[in-house]
Amino acid sequence: MKTKSEVIPENTFIILDDASNLSLSKLCGPLDTNIHTISNITDTKIIRSSNKFTITGSNIFLAKKAIYFFHEQSKYKEVSKKDIILGMSELDINYLDYDLKPSNLKKLKIRPRTKNQYSYVHNILHKDITFGVGPAGTGKTILAVACAVNALDNHNVERLVITRPAIEAGEKLGFLPGNLEQKIDPYLRPLYDSLYNFIGIDKVQKLFEKQIIEIAPLAYMRGRTINNAFIILDEAQNTTSEQMKMFLTRIGLGSKAVITGDPSQIDLPTGHKSGLNDAIAILNEIDDVSINLFTSQDIFRHPLVAKIVTAYELKSKK
Repeated sequence: MKTKSEVIPENTFIILDDASNLSLSKLCGPLDTNIHTISNITDTKIIRSSNKFTITGSNIFLAKKAIYFFHEQSKYKEVSKKDIILGMSELDINYLDYDLKPSNLKKLKIRPRTKNQYSYVHNILHKDITFGVGPAGTGKTILAVACAVNALDNHNVERLVITRPAIEAGEKLGFLPGNLEQKIDPYLRPLYDSLYNFIGIDKVQKLFEKQIIEIAPLAYMRGRTINNAFIILDEAQNTTSEQMKMFLTRIGLGSKAVITGDPSQIDLPTGHKSGLNDAIAILNEIDDVSINLFTSQDIFRHPLVAKIVTAYELKSKK
């Protein structure tokens, strides 16, 4: 970690003695496009002469680290511009966020890739109530489930409870055909899929049978107090203010709650205010409540998804 007294050099150079022409080609990209990308992200100037790189600027430590990092990758794979951008997100996190390295993160089977995602995971681990708010594809739910599974595995909680409003059915599940499981399955399927990805179908089923994991529509949370549990409320933008208050007051002793949602995808009937927006406005000054906002820059799906989200955001502001 840098201190205020540490002297930051204005320039430096590195020589990749073990670099072959092929690995240099993979590292630098066509017309050194990868090097230009590193330069732009780190706000430095990088001049290459064969295997020697001269770096100028105030952020040369990160640029130097990046060149070494991608040089190692170039020994066994092509390095694309996308690889540079994704890799720089992780390097930037490790370089800047010195205190955001809780040891139990290493047990997660996925990693946060952006600073917003890393801050979100950090807050989930250290706060009792955490909100993850932003567009689809930013990792809000999958990271919350990862932290929940991690907490269960470490015996930090006794059970895992995941819920979401079945707004598409107006929560009037009694009018739908089939038993309870058949009625709610379509609305909760994404949550099952997330759990299956982390701990497998067989283990999930066994934990369901032991009631260690519970997935239920939000309407079935009423009248309960949930102690010693990791609780996730997904699709929270589709809760009413009354439902959100009901959910938040279900949290018992020893429990941790994560609330995720996308305010741009509210499906509530006209005239109903989103409980997610209401809660953010009401709770943002409470110390042990963390509110994390994601943007299109945090999206890791098809590259076009971020552009699509940004385009819609710009249109909504007009």
